[in-house]
Amino acid sequence: MVLRTDKGAQDMLDTGVIVLFGEPVPDALSDICVVHNRGGRSPLAPRRNLLPGDILNLAGTTYTIDEVGEAATSNLSDLGHVVLYFNSPDQSLLAGAIKLSGPQPQLPDQEAILSFEPSSNKG
Repeated sequence: MVLRTDKGAQDMLDTGVIVLFGEPVPDALSDICVVHNRGGRSPLAPRRNLLPGDILNLAGTTYTIDEVGEAATSNLSDLGHVVLYFNSPDQSLLAGAIKLSGPQPQLPDQEAILSFEPSSNKG
């Protein structure tokens, strides 16, 4: 569940990026993050490594995962932290980032639900 977003998070989204971070958030990052309650182990933590084709459900809007950085799943599980790049196929993929495609994203409201889900196409 989303707890808060700050003006810096909108500035980041204006460049096609959302930075997710679970509580507690380092002070240096708090003004640019979408902060969520992870209650110990992150409820966003996937049950397996995220893969291209999986889905991010961001407050009822779905996005397809195109690429997953090598540290993204573990960072999400351990810290609730990942950098999301929306509709940016030419963006270099950082280790802790995920590239997604879909509709133009909006910052989620407080109490919005975020989840990563396996692709329904996987056998």
